[in-house]
Amino acid sequence: MIVNIPYGKNLINLNLPDKNVVAILQSIEFNGAIDQLGIVREALNKSIRSKPLAHTSAEKRRICIVVSNYTRATPNRILLPLIIDVLKRAGRKMDEIKILVAYGLHKPAPKELEVEFLGKEIEVLSHDAEDENSLTYVGKTSFGTTFSVNNLILKSDLVILTGLIEPHFFAGYSGGRKSILPGVSSKEAIYTNHSFKMIMHPLSRYGILDGNPVHEDMVEAARMISTQMFLVNVVIDKRHRIIGAFTGDIYGAHLKGVKFLDKYVRVKAPLKADIVVTSNGGYPLDRDLYQAVKGIATGELVTRRGGVIVLFAECVDGIGRGHEEFYRLMAEAKNPDDVLERIKREEPINDQWEAQILSRILRDMKVIIVTRGVKHSLIEEMHMIPASSPEEAIREAYNLVGGDSRIIIIPEGPYIIPVVEP
Repeated sequence: MIVNIPYGKNLINLNLPDKNVVAILQSIEFNGAIDQLGIVREALNKSIRSKPLAHTSAEKRRICIVVSNYTRATPNRILLPLIIDVLKRAGRKMDEIKILVAYGLHKPAPKELEVEFLGKEIEVLSHDAEDENSLTYVGKTSFGTTFSVNNLILKSDLVILTGLIEPHFFAGYSGGRKSILPGVSSKEAIYTNHSFKMIMHPLSRYGILDGNPVHEDMVEAARMISTQMFLVNVVIDKRHRIIGAFTGDIYGAHLKGVKFLDKYVRVKAPLKADIVVTSNGGYPLDRDLYQAVKGIATGELVTRRGGVIVLFAECVDGIGRGHEEFYRLMAEAKNPDDVLERIKREEPINDQWEAQILSRILRDMKVIIVTRGVKHSLIEEMHMIPASSPEEAIREAYNLVGGDSRIIIIPEGPYIIPVVEP
């Protein structure tokens, strides 16, 4: 059996014995012709729990468009021109419009990368969660999050939140409120929202919103903002084509988008496997090892205790730009339990949530990484097993759990939500 696994901008052909493979879990194909521009235009004209963007923006003079950062597959170069066209038709001028990149705690992209994901004709501002002069205190949530937000959000008459709705490994789903917290919030707010207690909560997982404290805290924070906000979120298929767009009220439109997404990505698995082979969805999400924890967390959902996750991630940016603390947290510990104890004892620590989730997984199963972007010695220091090729990875997995192991393959990685059948 040959299965294509996304790896960077290419595919790796993985050959596995038919007798071992018990399931290949993939998103459901979208049936019908896809008119990406048409889907977005129609959504902009038929907003959810809100008047359309053209009407909403008609009397506004200071407009901020919040866009996703370069690690996301959000089709910004499709969305931005369409949004700006609507604004111009409503009488808005370009000097009334600001573009703000929701970096959260990610480092801003170099200019050439910014051009790749936004386009060279658009001038943008970068959110800096550590620049206190660019932030204003808004309030405190019931979860104890001291919430400050980028000044531009509060100084605008209208904030347009763009983004991609996809499964998220501790917020349940991306998109919607997530553009505000963590997207354009202070580091203190992000640290509390991503704290040890919040991440360790059993409902802070893929595909869960109700009772998920991370999600509920994000919603509370977003509701504190008095500026009018308008959502433009999309759902994409495995070929990164827009198959759904949801605009209007940032809560109602987001929930409708989540329900639409679930029809395609919530996939049943027959059991928890001995070996799960997965990816980080290819470029751009697999551009570094930091983001690759998402694919590992997908594998966790259908891997038995003591099993093995084999992850394919190219990692062109190595461990990750600005994510050195993630490496140090893992490498300086004797074992995954030490990582968890240190985070609990010393938080807040930058990148602790990624290290926490990875360590939680490594307590119960082995992880093999197939990559050419991270030195093998660094992967070993981080308590994982490196492999130079698919064949080497599968051999090592067999050595750990046996040659007659049951295998589940998840080619798309974190873009689906596998659910084990009762």
